[in-house]
Amino acid sequence: MIRVFALLAGISGVLAACTHAGPSPRSVQDTMTTPETLTLERLYASPGLSGPSPRGVKFSPDGKRVTFLKPRAGDQARFDLWQFDAATGEASMLVDSTLVDPSDAELAEAEKAMRERKRIAGVRGIADYDWGTADTILVPAGGELHLVTLGGSAPQVRQMTHTDAYEYDARVSPKGSHVSFIRDGALYIVTLETGEERRISPAAEPDKAIIYGIAEFVAQEEMHRFTGYWWSPDERFIAYTRVDESGVDIIPRFDIAADKVTVIDQRYPRAGRPNAVVDLFVQDLSGDAPIEVNWRKAEWGAPSDQYLTRVNWSGTALNLQAVNRAQTLIAYQAATEAGQWRTEVYDEETQPHWVNIGELSRRIETGEFTISSSETSGFKQLVARADGTEIRIGGEDWAVDELKLALGAGRRVFFTGFKDTPLERHLYTASLDDRQITRITEPGKTWNVTVAPDGQSFVGTSSSPAQPPQTGLYRIDGTLIAWIEENRLDVGHPYASYLSAHTLPEYGTLEADDGQTLYYSIRKPKDFDPARKYPVILEVYGGPHVQTVDRTWGPLTDVFYTAQGFIVFRLDNRGSSNRGKAFEDVIHRNMGDAEVRDQLAGVAWLKAQPFVDTHRIAIQGWSYGGYMTLKTILGAPEGTFAAAVAGAPVTDWSLYDTFYTERYMGTPENNPDGYAKSSVLADAGKLSTPLMLVHGMADDNVTFDNTTRLMAALQELGKPFEVMTYPGQRHGIRGEALQVHLMRTRMAFLKRHMKTEEY
Repeated sequence: MIRVFALLAGISGVLAACTHAGPSPRSVQDTMTTPETLTLERLYASPGLSGPSPRGVKFSPDGKRVTFLKPRAGDQARFDLWQFDAATGEASMLVDSTLVDPSDAELAEAEKAMRERKRIAGVRGIADYDWGTADTILVPAGGELHLVTLGGSAPQVRQMTHTDAYEYDARVSPKGSHVSFIRDGALYIVTLETGEERRISPAAEPDKAIIYGIAEFVAQEEMHRFTGYWWSPDERFIAYTRVDESGVDIIPRFDIAADKVTVIDQRYPRAGRPNAVVDLFVQDLSGDAPIEVNWRKAEWGAPSDQYLTRVNWSGTALNLQAVNRAQTLIAYQAATEAGQWRTEVYDEETQPHWVNIGELSRRIETGEFTISSSETSGFKQLVARADGTEIRIGGEDWAVDELKLALGAGRRVFFTGFKDTPLERHLYTASLDDRQITRITEPGKTWNVTVAPDGQSFVGTSSSPAQPPQTGLYRIDGTLIAWIEENRLDVGHPYASYLSAHTLPEYGTLEADDGQTLYYSIRKPKDFDPARKYPVILEVYGGPHVQTVDRTWGPLTDVFYTAQGFIVFRLDNRGSSNRGKAFEDVIHRNMGDAEVRDQLAGVAWLKAQPFVDTHRIAIQGWSYGGYMTLKTILGAPEGTFAAAVAGAPVTDWSLYDTFYTERYMGTPENNPDGYAKSSVLADAGKLSTPLMLVHGMADDNVTFDNTTRLMAALQELGKPFEVMTYPGQRHGIRGEALQVHLMRTRMAFLKRHMKTEEY
């Protein structure tokens, strides 16, 4: 067990000076004169108006530091590695990104794709890092791997690789003896003491589409599994995948940039089509040939119809999680070493509609119990098994979010969840003995936390509608020890000049047609006059595993819209996240139906308000939100919306990937009516709302042909529409200049059709 912040009480006095509270927003406003106008250019310029917000927060192995990535004040896309020193309470730059990535070199295609999957495509400098020992950090940057050794007057940087190949998914082994990484589709390690490099897996076979130690496309994009190899804690074993994509369709994707067109043959498994075949092997570093782990279940069908979703180690036991292709059954298995690696199913869960990927079972050695998660009650709960008994932690009407730490000593778990309200994520703790749940974090905010391995402290980032993200080090009872990034809204904050014009959302509920509760938020202009009638922008996402109505700082684009005289309305329809299985399951085999009815219920509520101009309601969204924008305007009575902007929309679910789509819709073969009904293309003839389509021309997630097929269908039908495409851009539009252009384009379109002042 790593000891982290064992002397919290002793250092609290040293850090007391860092824990002072800042002035309230009102006191800041009182120091100001005339507020500045929030311009479109300033909305996206550096430094970011929400202030600095650390990401990639980690504890060092010895607990002396909390490290995090922080954007530069004058360049919010370039990140450096910073540290918070527990002994002094001081924050300082630990690794200057220019030491490891001085040139902002062009990224390899594989790295671009990986960063897109991780939603860090716009990050420059240090995008990721991994602690080794207490004084070594591995930093992948500039297409190479760099080992940073701390100590002395300045960090020493040792470049570990010197090739033209792209090395990625790099980490230091559990005991700090090796560095492992992927190169050219194979798994390698470097022994730090000798510098010896060794390939662990077989070499990739590009002509056969076989790679090793890599997460396949759907694992990255939909399972959030970004690796295909795992070290055992004692460094004796490495488990790694063999991925055979030869059966996966090649979808030629035209990566259209400003000055060139590149044809990329992307292995993209569309709904109903073959998946990759994933095998799992264990290599004993002191042995010879790797041994295959037979993890699949014969009754689940063909190898390509089974998904390996999670892998971890408990001592020398390998824990696995697998899902059948229908995603109605999830199995937890353990592999044990007995001359060969074999698997034993020790738990499984079945759902009538689909299973959500939950916690992979962890064995807590000290307390002799295992802990995983389950949604059989209708809401996600933690399930602890000990001495032949099953203990459930969680509610019958609220959802656990994520297990953060389980301690054998005291048989205690720490987890995030929504016990108090669906609008706020908090850190909770519970004892397996009395099952009493205690909230740790302050209410009125939404929290993201990292708990120290010894359970004595945590790093928490919180925000509320009135406070941008703040990151602090806290005792495990929730007492603040020191700010890591206070992000105080004082006169020096980037948002200070605009704070007096800041608007706050109001929250409420509506009832869906099946009686379930829908949460909405409404943000009104600062000078709101209930006697006037205002135009409204309905911001929609509406898809699974996303929540847009919560108590967070939220996007400042909403504030910008209110400054332009708009009301901004958001509603989390059925199918969205953190409300339990019954709330989600309504969309099963019938996407774009209940979600649309819920959004139209929100529109009906808006039209009943005396301050809403019923002839000037617009709708816009991106990705699933783009799909929802299209389905909602095509399903609404004529004249419901004055304008619509659909960004990167799915237009036919047979064009999207297997794992995501089939979880909700089944396959086109076993649910043809559902696919036909959910398609935007089939209803294109109903278009009567002024429409703008927006798409990146190198999108590898929602491929560009989703939009071009709709364009062609509308043209054949003689339906007018507008379009804006972005050369070289993927699923998100990156960069300050392009974000300004996109917003200016949308605002001009909306204001033109809503007959408001031209932007």
